[in-house]
Formats: sequence, structure tokens, C-alpha cells
Amino acid sequence: MIPRILAIAGSDSGGGAGIQADIKTITMLGGHAMTAITAITAQNTLGVQAVFALTPEIVQQQIRSVACDIGLDAIKIGMLGTDAIALAVRDVMVTLDVPIVVDPVMFATSGDALNECDTTAALTELFGVATLVTPNTLELAALSGLPVEDEATMREAAQRLSTAYGCVVLAKGGHLAGSDVIDLLVDTSGLIGRWSDRRIDTRHSHGTGCTLSSAIATGLGAGLSVTDAIGRARGFVRAAMMAAPELGAGHGPMGHGLGRTHFPG
Repeated sequence: MIPRILAIAGSDSGGGAGIQADIKTITMLGGHAMTAITAITAQNTLGVQAVFALTPEIVQQQIRSVACDIGLDAIKIGMLGTDAIALAVRDVMVTLDVPIVVDPVMFATSGDALNECDTTAALTELFGVATLVTPNTLELAALSGLPVEDEATMREAAQRLSTAYGCVVLAKGGHLAGSDVIDLLVDTSGLIGRWSDRRIDTRHSHGTGCTLSSAIATGLGAGLSVTDAIGRARGFVRAAMMAAPELGAGHGPMGHGLGRTHFPG
């Protein structure tokens, strides 16, 4: 059966991140994409101009609607927008028994905030039910309370987050300086995985976090292990970055569809 993947996230009018990136990624990796939209954003490659959050009730209803009929093999959670939505999603997640990947989205690639209020405390309510949490270094610093400046401090912050909430953490090092991009997989026992690849020099990286998390969820829904799902997802993100169509004047979208023709997995 085709993996049935639910993406819970905001809509990106520019098509590079959010629900739009999730649908493209899940589809290109062989899954059936379903959605629960949490917010509508007006954004392009230059930044976010407006955010309108939906009600917690309609977000819950979207999730329950597809779960009771089509069924779920894995879930990706991205932008939530408000504390109330985060808690409403948590209330449904505790009733489900499928892999859950939480991408604790706080900022767009442009640096613009994507939350109406401080959802940090509400976000952490989801960590206890997550199979994997995938913060970048900015999010990791905010969630752990530790500065993240290099691989050592990234590992320390990921360990603190994992210990505090009992979750497995994939700390993404794309924002760190250096010629290589290093990602670390950490659980309560310590470091359990490390990936390193040469940095791709491009401004067309909008939606990398959304794409990675939805790709991992698709792998988990297809029965891959966490490490295999991460490895395949990282390969897809890199292929999509290298196939970027070079749209817009700012942080442009990746080439999700074109990336598939260059992606072996």
C-alpha cells in the first residue's frame, strides 16, 4: 500500500515551503499526501508579509477527517502558528499510533517570525509524542536555552532538549559557519548519528526544513528506520537544491520535481 502521510503545517503562497513543499516532497517520494492547514501566509522569496491562523477546531477536524477514512502511516508537523493550535494538535496526536516528525518551525528562511505568539511552551507539549524532532540551530537555541555556535554546542543543546522532553532530536547545522553542513541525531543516551556533506552555495534554499521533515516522515511511513529515512531525506533535499529553478529575487524555492530526476533513492 502507498504510504499515507499527513502534513500539518501552514500554507506558503510562494510555493517554496510549508504545505506546498510537503505535498511535493511526499508525492515525489512515493507517498499519498494529505493536509491539515494551520495558517495561511502571504509570502514570497523576499519575506513574509502576513499570517492568518485558522481555528484550532478546524485544524483538528481536518486531521480527524482523513484519519478516520483514509488512514495514516506517518505525520509531519510544521508551522502551527498559535499556542491554541499547538495544544489542539497535541490532543489529537496522543490518540494516534504512527510515526510523528515535529519540525518546530519558528522562523521562515528570511528570518521572519511565523507565530502569532510565543508557542515555545506549547510546541514542547508535542515533543513527548514525537518520533523525531528536527530543529535548526536557531530553533534549537531557543528551545534549549543554550547558545549554538558550532558542532559541539549544537550537540550539547540537542542533548539538553532530548533529556528534558524524552525525544529523539535531529539537530540541523545548516546555519552554522563552515564548508560542510553537519546534522546530528541525539537521544537521551547521547549521539546516535552524524551526517556531513559539502555545503551547496545557493540562495535558493527556501523550504529546506519543511522538505526534510516531510521526506523523513514519508520514509518512516514506508517502513524505513529513522537513520535510513534521514539519509534518504537529506539526499532528496540536496538534489532539490541543486535543481532549483532560480525563481524570485530573494530566498528562492528548490526544485522538488526536477530534483527527482537526479535523485537515485
